[in-house]
Amino acid sequence: MRVLHIVTGLAAGGAERQLHLLLRHLPAHQQCEVLALTNPGTVAEALRADGVTVHHLGMRGNRDLGALPRLVRLVRAGRYDLVHTHLYRAQLYGRTAARLAGVRAVVSTEHSLHAGVIEGRPVTRGVKGLYLAAERLGSTTVAVSRQVAQTLRSWGVPPARIELIPNGIDTSRYRLPPAERAAVRRRLRAELGLPYGGWVVGGVGRLVPGKRFEVLVEALAELDPATRLVLVGEGPERAALERRAAELGVRDRLVLTGERDDVPELLAALDVLAAPSTAETFGLGVLEGLAAGLPVRYSACPALDELPPRAAPQARRVPSEPAAYAAALRDLRPLSGHTADPLPHPPAVGHYDIVRVAADLGALYDRLARV
Repeated sequence: MRVLHIVTGLAAGGAERQLHLLLRHLPAHQQCEVLALTNPGTVAEALRADGVTVHHLGMRGNRDLGALPRLVRLVRAGRYDLVHTHLYRAQLYGRTAARLAGVRAVVSTEHSLHAGVIEGRPVTRGVKGLYLAAERLGSTTVAVSRQVAQTLRSWGVPPARIELIPNGIDTSRYRLPPAERAAVRRRLRAELGLPYGGWVVGGVGRLVPGKRFEVLVEALAELDPATRLVLVGEGPERAALERRAAELGVRDRLVLTGERDDVPELLAALDVLAAPSTAETFGLGVLEGLAAGLPVRYSACPALDELPPRAAPQARRVPSEPAAYAAALRDLRPLSGHTADPLPHPPAVGHYDIVRVAADLGALYDRLARV
C-alpha cells in the first residue's frame, strides 16, 4: 500500500515529531512518503535520514491557491492508495487535492483542537466552516484524545467518521541502561552549563504563549538559588521569556536549548518535568517525562485524564500559577544529597506505547483501503 502523508510543515513540533515516530513503526507493507506544504525543517532531515521520501511543495502562505494544482499533480503521479493529512492548512489543501486526484481513502489526524482554539489560534466562523467543508472530503478523522473527539462531535462531525487513536511514545528510547544514562546525564549537563549534582527543572515544547512557560520562569525566582530551569524548544516567546527572567534576576539560572532532536537524552539530564499549559489536546510532553522516569507536575493532560489515577502515580496536577508550581517543585527537591535514579515506568507509559498505536493506525489504513 502506498501512503502519502501531507503536513503543513516539518519543524520540530509535537505533531511533526509524532508523524516521524509513526512512520518508524507502521507495518512494513504500508510504504509511506511525506509532503510538507512549507518549512521542511529538522523533522524532514530526520525522515530523510530514515530513508523516507520527503517532498516540499514550496507553498507561500495560506492563500497560495496556485499550490493546489501542483499538489493534485503530485498526488496523482504518486498513484497513492491512501492520503493522510496533518494540521489545519494541510487538511484543507490535502483533502481537496486527494479527492481531485481520485484517491478514495483520505484520513486526517486532528492533533490540536479545542472548542474555540485550533493549533493555538482562535476558531472564527470562517475557520470552522472551511474545516467542516474539508472534513466532508475525507473518509475518517483521527482524534488523538477523547477530548478532541468530543470537540469534533460538538462541531457536527458524525461519530461514525471519527476514530480515536491516541498519540504514542517510543518507550524504549526513554529508558536508558543505568551506565549509559549516567554518561548522557553528565555529558549534557556539561554541555548546557549545569552542575552535575545540582537540581534541574525542565519543560519541553514550543515557546508559544499557550505553553505558559513564563509560569516556570516566575516560579524559578521563588526557588532555591541553586535550582536551574531548562526549556527545550524554540518559538516566538523566547525573547519575552529571556526578558522576564532578567527582570526577576534569574537569567543566569535559565537555559534555553532551542530546537533539539535528542529530547529523550535531554530528559535524562533533568530531575523533574513541569508542564504548566492549561490547553492541551493530548499532553505528549507529560508522557515523555514519565517514560524518562521523571516525576511530573502538570496543569493539563487529557492523556492521563482518560486513565485511572493509579496509571501515573508520579504525576500530579498543579494550578498553572507561579506560586503553585514553586510550592510543588520545592516539595520535590531532595532535602539532602542528590539522586539521578529514574522512577519505574507507570502503566500509562505502556498504554501509549507507539508499537500499539501504530498497529491500530495501520489496521485503519487496511480497513479503509478495502472499502
